Amino acid sequence: MTEKGQIYRCDICGNIVNVFCEGAGKLVCCEVPMELLNEKQDADGAIKHRPVIEKSDVGVKVKVGEVPHPMEENHHIEWVELATANQVFIQFLKPGDQPEAEFPVDLETGLKARSYCNIHGLWKS
Repeated sequence: MTEKGQIYRCDICGNIVNVFCEGAGKLVCCEVPMELLNEKQDADGAIKHRPVIEKSDVGVKVKVGEVPHPMEENHHIEWVELATANQVFIQFLKPGDQPEAEFPVDLETGLKARSYCNIHGLWKS
């Protein structure tokens, strides 16, 4: 059973699925079940991976890591997500970009951020 907000990855081809509606089925890719990714927060490497939410001129900035995450071809943040009670924003990143994203929302309680590192997986604020 899938739940809203879960992230799944195919261990064969690398496809990633963000679940927006709950369902009773299993997610399958390349003819095998997809892996449910666990959100990390305080694991080793948190200082470079955990998203940090702060106020910005646009609304909210999500920076990946207290120390900026590398954005190299073989090690980078693929995307940053910010969720409010009613909306989800995603900014896709590529090597060479800054490991951060800005979103046009008010700084409010209940904001949740996640980031995905191509090597170290899924992280939450």
